[in-house]
Amino acid sequence: MQAAPGKGRQAGRWIVRFGLTLGAMTVSMWASAEAQTLDRVRSSSTVKLGYDANARPFSFKAEGESATGYAVSLCMEVVEELKRELGIADLAVEWIELTREAADHAIRQGSADLFCGASPVTLTRRKEVSFSLPIFPSGTGAVLNASAPLALREVLTQGRPSDRPIWRGSPARTVLNQKTFSPIAGTTSEDWLAERIKTFQLSATIAAVENYDQGIANILNGESDVLFGDLPLLLDAAARGENSGDLIVLKRHFTYEPLALVLARNDEDFRIVVDRALSRTYRSEDFPAFFSEWFGPPDDTIVTFFRQTTLPE
Repeated sequence: MQAAPGKGRQAGRWIVRFGLTLGAMTVSMWASAEAQTLDRVRSSSTVKLGYDANARPFSFKAEGESATGYAVSLCMEVVEELKRELGIADLAVEWIELTREAADHAIRQGSADLFCGASPVTLTRRKEVSFSLPIFPSGTGAVLNASAPLALREVLTQGRPSDRPIWRGSPARTVLNQKTFSPIAGTTSEDWLAERIKTFQLSATIAAVENYDQGIANILNGESDVLFGDLPLLLDAAARGENSGDLIVLKRHFTYEPLALVLARNDEDFRIVVDRALSRTYRSEDFPAFFSEWFGPPDDTIVTFFRQTTLPE
């Protein structure tokens, strides 16, 4: 049955009003979600920063139990930017120790506003959390015992042994079979290593370790042949021990993974504050010294990385 013309126009106006109201509600909800972290920081005058105590030199506990490290120092630059943005000179910082695995959950739940560690940016994680501008051009590296066979070092660095006799099978596979490889549990190196061993059908053993110190200990006592993990963390862990001369850190990135600070999704206002703080820091004349404190003087590759990462106002 066809509706009367007057009732049809009335229904049309009601649908238009309903649509406009729904649109306004959607915009309001969107704006509210975007502003949630800044509102929370403004109302409490406190920003909650998560950090990983086992991610030297990015984040760790210093003497006196305070957080320190390269990523921690960058987060303190974010705090200074928050003070300017919100007009809160005495903004308090609450440090929360988190494992890398617990960090994403804490960010999603709002129990931490920003995670300051060595967090790789991946598409899978971006379904759950968001990331700042990159803070370091990292990737998977490897550490071996200095007494490891030369053929193993050559296969890992060059993809094949040098021209010396390997009596059976594929030269590279023969060298890698029956070895024990250790990734850091919960890192992207764990998934990468499992995929490589499956692809090349190696009869090797994967023995994941909980942290870098345990991994280095296993290399030194012979329980593991190769330790895989984030290259800058491997370099730091290998250099800190008394037996650093018994270790070799290969000069190779097996993967390329930018690291970043972690924050909540759909919170663009807070993300702008974080990225502005990082861009100011990267542009600063003091940044080479800032970087050198944790990694030594930056080479041309590192300098180019930060020039290309920095955003203009």
